[in-house]
Amino acid sequence: MALDGSDESMSGIRVVTTLALLAVLAGGCAAKTAILPAGTVDADRFLFERGTAAAKDRKWLNAREYLRNIVDNYPQSSYRPDAKLALGDTYISEKSTESLLLAANEFREFLTFYPTHARADYAQLQLARSFTEQMLAPERDQSATKDAIKEIEIFLQRFPNSALISEARSLERTARDRLSEASYRVGFYYFRVRWYPGAIDRFKDVLATDPGYSDRDAVYYHLAESLYRTDRPESKAEALPYYERLLREFEKSEFLEMAQKRVAELKGGAPAGR
Repeated sequence: MALDGSDESMSGIRVVTTLALLAVLAGGCAAKTAILPAGTVDADRFLFERGTAAAKDRKWLNAREYLRNIVDNYPQSSYRPDAKLALGDTYISEKSTESLLLAANEFREFLTFYPTHARADYAQLQLARSFTEQMLAPERDQSATKDAIKEIEIFLQRFPNSALISEARSLERTARDRLSEASYRVGFYYFRVRWYPGAIDRFKDVLATDPGYSDRDAVYYHLAESLYRTDRPESKAEALPYYERLLREFEKSEFLEMAQKRVAELKGGAPAGR
């Protein structure tokens, strides 16, 4: 298993990068853009319609020019909150590291300016999404994953009746699976090098912190195998319930056949039925 030591400094780098990008963004906000045709009626509506149309065409820079104009220059406009959200959406849709950091900033500011707005739940969900889009592979630094889970938990606490709740739950499962996969891989590394005490502790921690982990069949099996292979006679008895949980909870798993054989061996009878 590859353990990347450079990941330890990622959190600090991300903070510095965020500050630098926000400074650039603030500088951009100060610039005034002359993009309104002379004599335009309902200028804020014109800007919003042009901005949303540009966003649909994935013309991110053009969209932001129109939308930013509303946010910066029309503080009383009824379009301003939606323009702020649309700005954040353009950054998320671009999906670069820098744009995702800027998206988080837009949605945080929205929640600060409009905490009771009808679309505050959307802003909170998109804030969480800006972090799920930054999640790294399981063997890499999981700071973004932890940030995503924190923001999803805030959503679930603040907006339990939101129409977006199922989407939030799905996003939460994606993030928790990533974090659990990272922990499982550490345990699997210990399993491969036959350091079973370390593997047992790690696998038990995965099950304790995330009992709904989607790939917990692998955790059940390797935890049971780690217990089975230790020198303590009582560990084999402790292994049996994990093999049985695997058989009970999963109709399909690459570990079913071996689990059935272990159950039959430990019980001293015929192979376990389903």
